[in-house]
Amino acid sequence: MHLLLIEDDPALHITLQRSLVRAQMRVDVCSNGSVALQRWTELQPDVVVLDLSLPGVDGLDVLKQARQSGLRTPVLILTARGTVGDKVLGLNAGADDYLPKPFDLDELEARIRALHRRNADNPPPQSSDLQVGELRLDRTSGAIYHRHQVMDLTPKELALMGALMSRPGHAVSKERLFEVVFPGQADVQFEAIEVVVYRLRKKLTATRVSLVTLRGLGYLLKAE
Repeated sequence: MHLLLIEDDPALHITLQRSLVRAQMRVDVCSNGSVALQRWTELQPDVVVLDLSLPGVDGLDVLKQARQSGLRTPVLILTARGTVGDKVLGLNAGADDYLPKPFDLDELEARIRALHRRNADNPPPQSSDLQVGELRLDRTSGAIYHRHQVMDLTPKELALMGALMSRPGHAVSKERLFEVVFPGQADVQFEAIEVVVYRLRKKLTATRVSLVTLRGLGYLLKAE
């Protein structure tokens, strides 16, 4: 199991990392809310353990942004905020479980494994349409809607958007996008995909969805 631990307390994340590694988990650690979403997207872990009190960006905001971006990783909130109100806020933001500090390490491990099993046994249902933030791809017609308006996109832009929207929260390599947008066109320069990306970014300006470049990985769509 691959776990992402988002926790800013150095002593605590060292203790947790050692304990969970001994429990046969692969553990990556992020200690700053400002980069947590990027790390989450890059690593694609099986489970996320998320502290709410983070520097940079609050844990609740990280969780909300992740869900808006299409990330469906099971999340266990780990926090000193033990009130019912904070628990409700966390669950409403998209958390799957909640464990207040202080906690027992054996209970934490058991809850993580339960989330992992539940996710494996109940994969998310497949929808006929694809959705990222305010954008929706109608698979029947091939049109992309911003709210209820059809976007004016060229066939190449539609092909690129379709490839990105089919993998929400995941980076799609430039090589794969080139194959989708310019199939069988050996005479087209590889850099032509960047022109399509540039034009598409301008059209996405008012949609609250960004086309993000991840160096060395490719591109992904991110809902604001």
